[in-house]
Amino acid sequence: MSAKDDSGFYRVCRQFHRTAMAMVFGVGGAFALCPFVLPHGYKLEGVVVSLPAACYLFGVWAIGRALGEIAKGRPIQAALRAVLRRVGVSLAAGSLISVFVVGGLARLAGSSHSDYVNFSVASMTLGMIGAALYLLSHVVDQALAAQAELNEMI
Repeated sequence: MSAKDDSGFYRVCRQFHRTAMAMVFGVGGAFALCPFVLPHGYKLEGVVVSLPAACYLFGVWAIGRALGEIAKGRPIQAALRAVLRRVGVSLAAGSLISVFVVGGLARLAGSSHSDYVNFSVASMTLGMIGAALYLLSHVVDQALAAQAELNEMI
């Protein structure tokens, strides 16, 4: 990569970092206001339904943080393994909560129109993608270990 390509890449990383942080704080702030804005009977249900989104927002925050560190000059390999692990766990956790937890907790909160298990293809797909990202983080760990071993030989 040339110096011009590097500066463009780091500029895009900084922009994505700012955009991700704005999204996390904007959407997270809206979810934080949920209990204060919803009518009395829907407050707990609104919080319960927002639980998967909190996990997904953590994934967006992790990506934004990693790209912010890359924009400051941190090696991509070091940021990559951590962000793959964090995003994988957050997507898988959000998916599990969405499919298995939200329906039951919403029923406990008084909702009569929710199922105990939500067989959402989108949520299950996000869970599988999260698990795959988590597994890929281990592949990156092994590749970095092999690279370090090869560097020692030189």
